[in-house]
Amino acid sequence: MTVVVVTDSSARLDPDELKRWDIRVVPLHVLQDGVDYQDGVDPIPQDIQDRSHVSTSGAAPADLTDVYQQALADSGGDGVVAVHLSAGLSSTFSSAAAVGRELGSAVRVVNSRSAAMGVGFVALAAARAAAAGANLDAVEAQARSESGKQHGFIVVHRLDNLRRSGRIGTAASWLGTALSLKPLLQLDIDGRLVLDQRIRTVAKAHAAMIERVVALVGDRPASIAVHHVDNHDDAASIGAALTSRLPQVESLVVTDMGPVLAVHVGSGAVGVIVSTQE
Repeated sequence: MTVVVVTDSSARLDPDELKRWDIRVVPLHVLQDGVDYQDGVDPIPQDIQDRSHVSTSGAAPADLTDVYQQALADSGGDGVVAVHLSAGLSSTFSSAAAVGRELGSAVRVVNSRSAAMGVGFVALAAARAAAAGANLDAVEAQARSESGKQHGFIVVHRLDNLRRSGRIGTAASWLGTALSLKPLLQLDIDGRLVLDQRIRTVAKAHAAMIERVVALVGDRPASIAVHHVDNHDDAASIGAALTSRLPQVESLVVTDMGPVLAVHVGSGAVGVIVSTQE
């Protein structure tokens, strides 16, 4: 048998990729007025981020336990590597780590220190290693190595959602007086959302994000995902600009950010996840 990789629904992996690499997914949750939507399982209103009384919740311990136990059984005892949304953004990692400890050393839980396809890129790297025959230690090491290669940037149209969610990190100190800004935010080394640049307009913020990504990648190969919340046109334009300026990029996809992250960043947000390679 082979090591089985598990992730959560924040990873935004295409169903075909999940099937191809046998990656298991634990749902995150969106809550509205007493209704609990399971991301990736239940139909969720496309405008959920614009509705009142909406919040999110990490993966439930019972769901984590069920998926880990099934994956462990399917691995034939070879083990499970679970890659989850940044501990700096969600309770999912801490819940997963607790479940992993209960199930024993055959379950390894990795903090991606990223979000969206940053989680997906780490899970894919681990699953490819597993498919190539790597043992549990090697698959875990691949996931941890890959987590250090993820970089994320995002431009939000409004700061209201981030203010309510409390996920703005060290930028919180200027939220009260900077509502006219369209800041460029980034995921720091610990997977927390922090201020990168103060910018006055969305167009300039998008241009600055493109420049940051181009400078980061340089001449290296990389995989890139451009995510958006109900803003496909801007995301597609940013993707086209990056494709033009970084011809060596191995893959670039444009896709939605998913309902869980959308609740926190709001409509119009566009982000770029970069997985750099040596």
